[in-house]
Amino acid sequence: MNASESVILTREVNASVVPSGHQVQLLQGETANITQSLGGSYTVVVNGNLFRIEGKDADALGKTTEANTTTAKASTIEEVERQSWEQMKTCYDPEIPVNVVDLGLVYDCHVTEPRVGSFKVEAKMTLTAPGCGMGPMITQDVQNKLLCIEGVDEANVELVWEPAWGREMMTEAARLQLGLM
Repeated sequence: MNASESVILTREVNASVVPSGHQVQLLQGETANITQSLGGSYTVVVNGNLFRIEGKDADALGKTTEANTTTAKASTIEEVERQSWEQMKTCYDPEIPVNVVDLGLVYDCHVTEPRVGSFKVEAKMTLTAPGCGMGPMITQDVQNKLLCIEGVDEANVELVWEPAWGREMMTEAARLQLGLM
């Protein structure tokens, strides 16, 4: 979603303050301006403050609740790795309309098969700023999306700070989308 859309909250809803990540409850009847709806979550402005609302609570915004859908069954480590990168591309920082992969936040994705047909995915990622309070939420989003891959029984997402993230880590498409080229 590119254009802002104004809606009235149809019920009380839990939200995370951006960028601190603190949990709050927004009240029924408040006006929310949806500024971003990517990756199954919504970024809204209420009373001049920025919040993230999870897709499972989309009905509070008058939207259809999105369910996590599993991907097609992968039978090889290579297929699981490909699907892992695809899934991570559906995760977004609530302040930036570019997925975490194209932002250059995901440094590594390693897949193993501890038991036949049971896969483990380990990813290493960073944030655009070390003090970002949304870090736990973004890493949990990545982990949840990895666990949606059929056959993945374990997913670990490690937040790392070396090397430090820089704009040069973004894909060319991301820099173009953000007007940095």
